[in-house]
Amino acid sequence: MSFKPLDTLQQEIDKLDAAGLRRRRRTAETACAPHVTVDGRPLLSFNSNDYLGLAAHPRLAAALHEGVALYGAGSGGSHLIGGHSRAHEQLEERLAEFLAPQLEQPRALYLSTGFMANLSILTALAAATPGEAEIFSDALNHASIIDGARLARAKVTVYPHGDVAALGAALTASTAKTRIVVSDSVFSMDGDIAPLPALLALCEQHGAWLVVDDAHGFGVLGAQGRGALEHFQLRSPQLVYMGTLGKAAGVSGAFVAAHGTVIDWLVQRARPYIYTTAAVPALAHALLTSIELIAGEEGRQRRAHLDTLRRQLDAMPLRAGWQRLPSETPIQPLVIGGNAEVLAAARALDAQGIWVSGIRAPTVPAGTARLRITLSAAHTQDDVARLLAALGQLAQEP
Repeated sequence: MSFKPLDTLQQEIDKLDAAGLRRRRRTAETACAPHVTVDGRPLLSFNSNDYLGLAAHPRLAAALHEGVALYGAGSGGSHLIGGHSRAHEQLEERLAEFLAPQLEQPRALYLSTGFMANLSILTALAAATPGEAEIFSDALNHASIIDGARLARAKVTVYPHGDVAALGAALTASTAKTRIVVSDSVFSMDGDIAPLPALLALCEQHGAWLVVDDAHGFGVLGAQGRGALEHFQLRSPQLVYMGTLGKAAGVSGAFVAAHGTVIDWLVQRARPYIYTTAAVPALAHALLTSIELIAGEEGRQRRAHLDTLRRQLDAMPLRAGWQRLPSETPIQPLVIGGNAEVLAAARALDAQGIWVSGIRAPTVPAGTARLRITLSAAHTQDDVARLLAALGQLAQEP
């Protein structure tokens, strides 16, 4: 006998297939690196967020091994019930120290994922004045921000992407007791950088928090890799800063850094933090080495190499209808247009042994499906030349 709810799910999956929107996983069989084995085939990958090429760094692997020897395989409980280890504490102290030039009286909080971090920030800040909070969110913000705003039980105002004037008008009209402006720093599908100085000026004018999701900027932007705040030389007690540690830092997890009072409040009210088993302490131990690499000479060299690779892509061949979006970051999107067209382009590159994902709606607006090319400091100039040659061949096809 047919089970109708199951039939309904299959019908919806069939609709996704027909629209070219069904998502499928591929299985990587080797460490995260430019040259990987995927589903049994060797590929050159421009498909990861390992921007500094640290995920397979031997020093990180050794630090992770050392962390397991010190702390074992698991934490055993939530941070507030037995799971908060010395490794977590040391990482939080080091992150607060690292970001001190941009934040006043900072402390940091380590969480298992960036998604959890954004849920924690937005729900906890809004909970300080129940029913009297308003969240102002950029139209292209990440899904974790969108969901955090929904869960915050606050009024949500979405302003047009990067539109400082529209945000200013919305803040002026707001009567909320707690006002929270939240924006990605680097937008993950476009590669552009938010106008953070102007956003902070508005927040200081209107007494609002500025929550910055620097998932794609931490480790990459700024002279020492402190991210978007260092890039713009910003500093304010009204900043709440979120960075992820599974992208440029090469390991896993995320953190919130802000004035110590904000962190105290998150420990009291951030449900995704309070009611979750603490991340594996060995990861926190390894991340201490990540911060050392990011802040040191090796990190500087890797950021400089990334910039060289990005400039090399200026020679990207384009065909009619393609658009390379301007980006100063390792995220280099090539807009193709339709779902079928971008999937065909991704398959053509795959046939040449190059792995680049085709990004479609709802992740990006309909009609702007794109190849999301991401660079890593582990790429060579020869790797990028091979990509350019493959794109050139694709651009010449009828």
